[in-house]
Amino acid sequence: MSIANLFRRNKTKDTPATDTPVEPVTVEAPIEIPAAIAIEPAIIETAAVPAPAEQQPPDPTAPVKPAGKTSWLQRLRQGLSKSSGKLTGGIAGIFTKRKLDSESLEDLEELLIEADLGANLAAELTAALAKNRFEKDTSPEDVRAFLAGEIEKILAPLARPLAPDAAHKPTVIMMVGVNGNGKTTTVGKLASQYKAQGNKVMLAAVDTFRAAAVEQLQVWGERSDIPVVTGPAQSDPAAVAFKALEEARKENADVLLIDTAGRLQNKTNLMGELQKISKVLKKIDPAAPHHTVLVLDATTGQNALSQVQAFKEMVQISGIIITKLDGTAKGGIVVALAKQTGLPIHYIGIGEAIEDISPFEATDFTKNLLDL
Repeated sequence: MSIANLFRRNKTKDTPATDTPVEPVTVEAPIEIPAAIAIEPAIIETAAVPAPAEQQPPDPTAPVKPAGKTSWLQRLRQGLSKSSGKLTGGIAGIFTKRKLDSESLEDLEELLIEADLGANLAAELTAALAKNRFEKDTSPEDVRAFLAGEIEKILAPLARPLAPDAAHKPTVIMMVGVNGNGKTTTVGKLASQYKAQGNKVMLAAVDTFRAAAVEQLQVWGERSDIPVVTGPAQSDPAAVAFKALEEARKENADVLLIDTAGRLQNKTNLMGELQKISKVLKKIDPAAPHHTVLVLDATTGQNALSQVQAFKEMVQISGIIITKLDGTAKGGIVVALAKQTGLPIHYIGIGEAIEDISPFEATDFTKNLLDL
């Protein structure tokens, strides 16, 4: 019997919390798309009446402190401070002046589970540590360095930036996720960053049943001087997406970002809506959408894993963006998502400001998670 099996305790995962329900919305069921598609007129807007002040996103054009690598790392360190403090403090408490034995391994495994790495991964990491250092003197610094190396091996292959592809012009990125995960804000931030990189960007507000989402995206478009394609309230989301892609091609745009609905508790209707959007886009470009990105809120912990599974049943997810690593989240969920889903992690967000999102870098994240 292996050392890992001798000292691994049986763990069971807590059942993820379900999403907070919101009012049900009636959405068109999936329909067969005819060769010729009748579409309700969509509206292209570059200016709109702002949403009420409390709903407005931060002004992306406002002067900000230059967000170079050092300032981003400072914000990332601050965002992960709660997670890293609990991990480093817990490891110090377990391993100060103590050999690596069965009891300390069990304590470490429990600590990793509490940090949202998940029971299976926690068991794997403690077993690997036991194999290398069992019954040897070890320090908290040794344990943190070992865990950092193992975690980085998991994260590094999945750290992939989401860049426009010249072979697909416009590159169509459909953003999906539960309402409240920061999806619309993330769309606005990415649009501003893509434009700052010299790309011509367009936005499509296809959550036509939620006025606040449309208004918020219009504010981002107005402030960043990026056109937003909208439709009448409660119009067909697929029709708006179709018109947006037509306009993006006509305007020779580099990127089209599509902000979708996220009423997960109304799963059947949402599935039909997302599938219909994809089907209609393929009438113009058979490869569209080129990326279907799931936006996840890190503060939901293990519930993020259930959201991945739910959306994978609806559409083909190509990657994830993790938001709200702002000090209230357990950063270990990022590692759990990477291990259990194998999906590329494109970006992480740590706040509401335009500079509080950056391409995911495994080394930076791991070092700050374990305070190295």
